Amino acid sequence: MTPSKILIVRLRRAGDIIMTTPAVTLLRKHFPAAKLAYLVEEPFRRLVEGNPDLDRVIAVSPKPPFADFIRFIREVRNEAYDILIDLHGGPRASWITFWSGAKVKAGYEIKGKRFLYDVRVSRRGAGGPVHSVQNHANLVRALGAEFGDSEIPPLSLPAAKPEEIVRVEAILRGAKDDNAAGKEFKLVVLHIGAGNRFRDWGKENLSALVKLLAALPNVRIALVGADADRGVQDEILAGGAAAVLPLAGRLNFIEVRELIRRAALFVGPDSGPMHLAASTETPIVAYFGPTLPAHFAPWRPSWTKTVILQKDLSCRPCPQRECVTDDFRCLLAIGPDEVFAACRPFLA
Repeated sequence: MTPSKILIVRLRRAGDIIMTTPAVTLLRKHFPAAKLAYLVEEPFRRLVEGNPDLDRVIAVSPKPPFADFIRFIREVRNEAYDILIDLHGGPRASWITFWSGAKVKAGYEIKGKRFLYDVRVSRRGAGGPVHSVQNHANLVRALGAEFGDSEIPPLSLPAAKPEEIVRVEAILRGAKDDNAAGKEFKLVVLHIGAGNRFRDWGKENLSALVKLLAALPNVRIALVGADADRGVQDEILAGGAAAVLPLAGRLNFIEVRELIRRAALFVGPDSGPMHLAASTETPIVAYFGPTLPAHFAPWRPSWTKTVILQKDLSCRPCPQRECVTDDFRCLLAIGPDEVFAACRPFLA
């Protein structure tokens, strides 16, 4: 079939949305005449708004009133999409898929949800784990697109708007003015957020790493995260490191990416900001706990410098509902000295 309208559904969260962008590029390449719409939750709109491969971005509330949800479903049905491709599989995405009226519905082999989709692919490979980006590409392939795994493109995020660039440049200019005699410095962007307790490296580890990094000559550390991370940020600042830029809750996703793009190094857990970093050429030092790099490693060309720290434990990967060892050792066994040692070659 030659579709004229395709709806892509991936409601949340940042890293998961970023990893769908190669599939968006593939859809545009193999269905060039189709109108591509992307459905996302409002907090994450900026990750796809302005993507040149999309014709429309539809942003919905994370928790809409029931009447609003029904009204939205009617709007989707009125669009009469030829294809709906569900890259999420969550409860609300499933209801949207079911009631969408799309001629062809594509999604993953999920227990209890097979009936939702006309086209299905498994998230599990016969030879072992499959990266999330490859899973999304496999759904595009199942719709009739022909390409090899080596042809799966890199991540693609919207360019920063002029006002976003001005905001980031003002932060960097202020940091340079505050630096000794206005000297240039090497910027490290450190993500201090976690998303959940299973990926929380802890304020003690973060504070210790900041002190180690701040002791290096001519290095500044930008702390990034959400509003909820400001408490951790305050505790890090209380440690007295003068070379810190407290930016948690101050930048949108694309501004964080622009900051990372200009940095010497990004450091953080498996997270949305890590995937933002993966869309740049900035080196990455990432620490993985309950998740596996085989599923969620930074998706970038092999020549781009990436260091992944992890511990080989039988309880990984973990569904992140209960820690079977009750001490989160998969992540907390990675110490500040180990992370610092991985960072130093990029800051020499």
